Amino acid sequence: MFNANVRASTILNCPNKICRVRIKLEIANPADAIAIATLHTAAAQKLTGIHGHGPWSGETSEKWVLFVMRMATVFVVRRRNKIIAMLALGTKKPWAIDRKYFSRCQHPVYLTAMAVAPEWQHQGIGWLCVEAAKKIVKQWPADAIFLDAYDAAGGAGEFYRQCGFREVGRAAYRGTPLIYFELFV
Repeated sequence: MFNANVRASTILNCPNKICRVRIKLEIANPADAIAIATLHTAAAQKLTGIHGHGPWSGETSEKWVLFVMRMATVFVVRRRNKIIAMLALGTKKPWAIDRKYFSRCQHPVYLTAMAVAPEWQHQGIGWLCVEAAKKIVKQWPADAIFLDAYDAAGGAGEFYRQCGFREVGRAAYRGTPLIYFELFV
């Protein structure tokens, strides 16, 4: 089993000072579903506003969040009791992942959803979530994180590259172009 409450921190350079940003990933519970859906929708709306309509557009429902909670472990970051980031890690292969593109490994974990509240974006929160996820995955035990990102301007491919993930292939799932990434831990 893994330690559900993992902390990560980093020093960020801010315009006039040094800021210390810390996060604590904790397991979400069904009572968090509406807040997670609201967060996910706000992040999608921001992407749509910047990049136009795409596969990231649309509203996330409480029902979808509860489904994700059944398929994976959903983690959240809170600030003043408000959820400001979320990610989902699971051992079950998602439909859109084609394993033929990935390196062989015994126990992959799939990062199937991730979002940061728009007002908290570009402050290192997403990077810290990935760093904390790496710690969790090492405890799982697992040997790699596999994920897909939209192959479009609104996709998170560049973000995952900056977090140390390696692109391993490109494919389309139901007409949506995807980039596959992996990271061995």
